[in-house]
Amino acid sequence: MEWNPETLQHLSQCFLHTLSPSPEPRRAAERSLAEMADRPNYGLVVLRLVAEPSVDDQIRHAAAVNFKNHLRFRWAPPSDPNSGTTITPILDPEKEQIKALIVNLMLSSTPRIQSQLSEALAEIGKHDFPKSWPTLLPELVANLKSASQSNDYVSVNGILGTANSIFKKFRYLYKTNDLLLDLKYCLDNFAAPLLEIFLKTAALIDSTVNSGEPAATLKLLCESQRLCCRIFYSLNFQELPEFFEDHMSEWMGEFKKYLTTNYPTLENTSDGLGLVDELRAAVCENISLYMKMNEEEFQGYLNDFALAVWTLLGNVSQSSGRDSLAVTAIKFLTNVSTSVHHTLFAGEGVIPQICQNIVIPNVRLRDEDEELFEMNYVEFIRRDMEGSDVDTRRRIACELLKGIATHYRQKVMETVSVQIQTLLSSFATNPVANWKDKDCAIYLVVSLATKKAGGTSVSTDLVDVQSFFTSVIVPELQSPDVNAFPMLKAGALKFFTMFRSQIPKIHAFQLFRELVRFLGAESNVVHSYAASCIEKLLQIKDDGGKSRYNSADITPYLSALMTNLFNAFKFPESEENQYVMKCIMRVLGVAEISSEVAAPCISGLTSILNEVCKNPKSPIFNHYLFESVAVLVRRACQRDPSLISAFEASILPSLQLILQNDVTEFLPYAFQLLAQLVELNRPPISPNYMQIFNLLLSPDSWKRSSNVPALVRLLQAFLQKVPHEITQEGKLREVLGIFNMLVSSPSTDEQGFYVLNTIVENLEYGVIAPFMPHIWGVLFTRLQNKRTVKLVKSLLIFMSLFLVKHGSVNLVDSMNAVQPGIILVILEQIWIPNLKLITGTIECKLTAVASARLICESPVLLDASAVNLGGKMLDSIVTLLSRPEEDRIEEEPDMPDIAENIGYTAAFVNLYNAGKKEEDPLKDIKDPKQFLVASLARISAASPGRFPKIISENLEPANQSALLQICSTYNCPIV
Repeated sequence: MEWNPETLQHLSQCFLHTLSPSPEPRRAAERSLAEMADRPNYGLVVLRLVAEPSVDDQIRHAAAVNFKNHLRFRWAPPSDPNSGTTITPILDPEKEQIKALIVNLMLSSTPRIQSQLSEALAEIGKHDFPKSWPTLLPELVANLKSASQSNDYVSVNGILGTANSIFKKFRYLYKTNDLLLDLKYCLDNFAAPLLEIFLKTAALIDSTVNSGEPAATLKLLCESQRLCCRIFYSLNFQELPEFFEDHMSEWMGEFKKYLTTNYPTLENTSDGLGLVDELRAAVCENISLYMKMNEEEFQGYLNDFALAVWTLLGNVSQSSGRDSLAVTAIKFLTNVSTSVHHTLFAGEGVIPQICQNIVIPNVRLRDEDEELFEMNYVEFIRRDMEGSDVDTRRRIACELLKGIATHYRQKVMETVSVQIQTLLSSFATNPVANWKDKDCAIYLVVSLATKKAGGTSVSTDLVDVQSFFTSVIVPELQSPDVNAFPMLKAGALKFFTMFRSQIPKIHAFQLFRELVRFLGAESNVVHSYAASCIEKLLQIKDDGGKSRYNSADITPYLSALMTNLFNAFKFPESEENQYVMKCIMRVLGVAEISSEVAAPCISGLTSILNEVCKNPKSPIFNHYLFESVAVLVRRACQRDPSLISAFEASILPSLQLILQNDVTEFLPYAFQLLAQLVELNRPPISPNYMQIFNLLLSPDSWKRSSNVPALVRLLQAFLQKVPHEITQEGKLREVLGIFNMLVSSPSTDEQGFYVLNTIVENLEYGVIAPFMPHIWGVLFTRLQNKRTVKLVKSLLIFMSLFLVKHGSVNLVDSMNAVQPGIILVILEQIWIPNLKLITGTIECKLTAVASARLICESPVLLDASAVNLGGKMLDSIVTLLSRPEEDRIEEEPDMPDIAENIGYTAAFVNLYNAGKKEEDPLKDIKDPKQFLVASLARISAASPGRFPKIISENLEPANQSALLQICSTYNCPIV
């Protein structure tokens, strides 16, 4: 693509049209730009347009955004073989020209364009800096010095912003030698210039404040210092560099100043105060980093900073605009509280002051919290119930108390207990006006509870749980008006949910009717918390693993419960409420599902399914929806098989809709549900299913790797239910074609074996015999080309299954038909050395029994020439049966082939309730150890003296002892 006036004109028009409110010209322009983006030098041409002063500023800004995105996708495009699309990368000559132009262009641009080009430059730096772009840092440093000398802080901040972006990688990348070399290069080139500009700007701030210069000047200087602080954080994140240790006093002196100095010129306006708070928050992050990583070197500054932060917090208002500063400041004090310097909190009256002046004000509900509760219930719950509120004032204030309690638990508990009683007393004097005090008390109890290791139950030393529940929580739950004081109701439900294991069943279940009632609350949070509470109650397990609540407990409430759950979806914003749907799933998994319950449930679920098919947007909700359908089908049809046809009438149209409209997100779910329905049917099955079976055999169906596990599951269901139909009309050949495709790739070979095992289990040998040479040929070729532990284990299980289903003679003969004597090679190189790697109860039994039958039945191993091979096989069987898994399995697991696994299972989520029941092909054999020694005793009786000699010559001493012990246990002597 060439730069000329015509190109300039055409591109300008395209970028102008991308800003059009009218969809037709906008889409046409976007298509045209996407087409041109594949041409060489497109990025360079767009960058030159951005640099053209004669072009309108909004067009140049649109071009800068396009340029940034162009680089993001094409500078180093990922190679994804599963994506089906190929992105044309930017060629090296064009890259070099872009890198030569971008820095100076960024510095000379307007602020809006500068920010876009800075991001574009950072995108290049992510891939090329420093090794493939050695000129970048020297160029930035030279420009920084030049801009600093002329006090051009627009350019200074542009350079610092760029440096901040390219140094961010030191915060999140794993420490390696290469990363440390890159860090050293950056420190050698940038640490000194950074300190120089930081100190110069600090002096300018002081003189600007004293001379009363305008706020605009001070804003630029404060932003510069904030960027310096963020760069400081990146360069110090991995370890304390020598340069920063040598100059710590200079850095710390300025840091302390920003925490203790007021800047009225800026702080009198909200945006100015926000900028100063951002600078202070950046300082707090830096001193927190030093507190955690460089405690010894930092300790001389600690007392001053602790006092400065404490004082600062006392002056930070409850305004949401100041949250970031409050949170980072409290985090610093929390880090101090858990360190060896915790004695700062030991003074008389310190903990009560912290509780009174920092914790309680930050835990108390604010107007912003009420607004979030009402306007964005999903985000409120995400923060409040799911614990993602670590960076909110409420949670971080409680984390501070937990930190102090690490060393002063008794004092903290006493102080907080007093505060809780004070808050509850305040509520009691005027419940309507002081309801937030009760909410605050409940929040403190819940947030300071400690979770018991390895379980879900929690405990607290603050209050007696049963007493607090009865006096504080129950009155809220029994309130006649479910819509009054909804935040208080939500807090009470959260407490009930949190301490559910500690509340006796007799008390908890008296409130079940109230929980069902709260499902009808108008507040999205309240009915979500009610649903979550019911769902969690039904999961409680008592000692011995027995469920505390069973179907008989919920039967009296079941009709009202299901009605209220489905009605909850009618509330605005709750149409796809994941907590309600998860509760439906859990109730259907516990309740007694009669036809009276099943009919409205399947109707309601399929109605929702048809709706979400139009625009799937909530993955968690959708998953619980499909799990609910699966558990309803499974449990209702197991109880009453006559319901299958009614369920099919409801579900099949929805599943066919998913297939017809190619609803990508739902295809794996649809295939799993279809597999479940096929398995529930009795032959002959409906022609509708056979149409789906024909679709299943199409190679196009298998192109999306995310569908493969579900398609295999469905194919297995057909192989089990309609084996005769599959043997007709060449269908088996097509099924084997699918096996061939799956087993040839390491990312899907296990799925290929699932298909093959199901064929062997369900079809007569006469049917599969003509195909066995092809099957063995495919497996031996794969074994030769790319042998993996997973492949070898799968092959062992397949050969064992083949033997127990169709006999050792058919196994040996069919293998030797491919290559004479191949069975001996496979036994020696594959079977015997890898038998010990098998895991899983059914798999171990299967392979042990098959191996024992080979020794005792197959002429191959009974032959005198194969005596040692039989002995080694016996040694492997004894290892498998007598040693625990951890002693047997020494091999590292296969390293997954990342390129092959991109996308594989990424969109596949297994439906637990539609899962395939694991079948034992050897139900008649209860104990593989007994089978082994009984078989050996029987055959040794026919040839006395032969087997003791084989055992003594081929079995390890430990295995000889183990075999003797097994023989003794089952009274089966080997003679």
